[in-house]
Amino acid sequence: MALTDFKALTFDCYGTLIDWESGIASGLSELASRVAEPLTRDEILEAHARHESYQQKITPAMPYDQLLRVVFKRLAEDWSVRYSWDEAVAYGASVGDWPAFPDSASTLQYLKKYFKLVVLSNVDNRSFKASNAKLGVDFDAIVTAEDVGSYKPSRNNFEYLFSTLSAMGIKKDDTLHIADSIYHDHEPASELQLRSCWIHRRYEQRGFGATLKTSVEPAVDYKFTSMAQLVKAHHEDLANG
Repeated sequence: MALTDFKALTFDCYGTLIDWESGIASGLSELASRVAEPLTRDEILEAHARHESYQQKITPAMPYDQLLRVVFKRLAEDWSVRYSWDEAVAYGASVGDWPAFPDSASTLQYLKKYFKLVVLSNVDNRSFKASNAKLGVDFDAIVTAEDVGSYKPSRNNFEYLFSTLSAMGIKKDDTLHIADSIYHDHEPASELQLRSCWIHRRYEQRGFGATLKTSVEPAVDYKFTSMAQLVKAHHEDLANG
């Protein structure tokens, strides 16, 4: 199936369009500096991934900005460092400050000319609104964890997405899901037979960063290392008719 055959593109946001690893690392830099043994960037991200995924499982209805406060607290306790609740609250509110990847806004604006664009994100609505301002495009629909009451990789989030697409007159078979995270997105997409495209942002790095480690590489329909490469592939499909 060519890229030009799809009617809708659905996107994970954080890790795919927004550089959440840079945002997380920056937001935790002061806390991590208090640790006796210096932590690497990946050690900080991996610790965050453990606490975030666990908290999302046990409090699925907790809004993401509030959940991040708990993650901050747990990290401080793990690292045996002092912290204040005001710091935890500030970290939870920092999502809107996380930067977009350099290629996100321009590629979304291009893709908007050809597809319906939908977001499926593990975030609260207020935080996403601030991130959306950095992406420079009006999405046709936005599905957040706050809307659903659970977090990816819960299949509930994808079923909610399918219902949203159906209301727009779009079938699952006409949809391509675009994401970086194997754990949050590609494994459930594969299970639910949703075609997917892996934007492998960490292709030059080892490990899994801010997402939980998975045992196998996902079965995906497309794999690129940037959104810009996706746009290039779409150009080629247009040229080939």
